[in-house]
Amino acid sequence: MAKERLNAKRLLCPLPVIRTQDKVKTMQLGDILEVVCTDPGVMQDIPAWCRINGHAVLETRSEEMEYTIVLEVGE
Repeated sequence: MAKERLNAKRLLCPLPVIRTQDKVKTMQLGDILEVVCTDPGVMQDIPAWCRINGHAVLETRSEEMEYTIVLEVGE
């Protein structure tokens, strides 16, 4: 199981979701991806994308205008 980090700071919707999707395509089942963003919309957009595409959101957090979503790659 690999752990990777995606910097999606300063990107506005829909780019953080698109970059997340592109990164997940290069990963294996069970890998962990931490996505760090500055667009607060990702707190709804990326979890919704995960539900539709079979990935699990393990954690979400926000700190001083920075939003982080940790997901596990599903099938």
